[in-house]
Amino acid sequence: MISMTRTPFKDLMAIQDRMNRLFDTSIRGDGVEEDAETSAWSPAVDIFETKDAIMVNVEAPGMKRDQFSVEVKDEVLTVKGERAFEKDVSREQYHRIERSYGRFRRSFLLGTAVQTDKITAVYRDGVLMINLPKVEEIKPKKIEITG
Repeated sequence: MISMTRTPFKDLMAIQDRMNRLFDTSIRGDGVEEDAETSAWSPAVDIFETKDAIMVNVEAPGMKRDQFSVEVKDEVLTVKGERAFEKDVSREQYHRIERSYGRFRRSFLLGTAVQTDKITAVYRDGVLMINLPKVEEIKPKKIEITG
């Protein structure tokens, strides 16, 4: 018999991800509904934490780095982009279209302060890799008493 250990935190994160995808595909950030063709996709994202940083990998093959926008404000990471439909072949010539095209917007609550001036983003092999260095812990400072 195979035994699987359930972790409530991971289950909650999975539910949050599903809800984010649901809202990402139906409503843009400004509350205006997009038409289905431009909001039909949301790239897969992996988020993990190291001792020094939060790492976010966004899977978006076929895009160029200038098609992304990355912003951090109030501990919320927002990644936006648009994958344009390839225009060298008309839609009528396709037998099957399984890849998604159009705009996307994903936002994630980081839950920890990051050094916004040291954030880096690299797009390679179809994956946007965002490195968000954590704010160094404030160490207690011993105050010398004079007098």
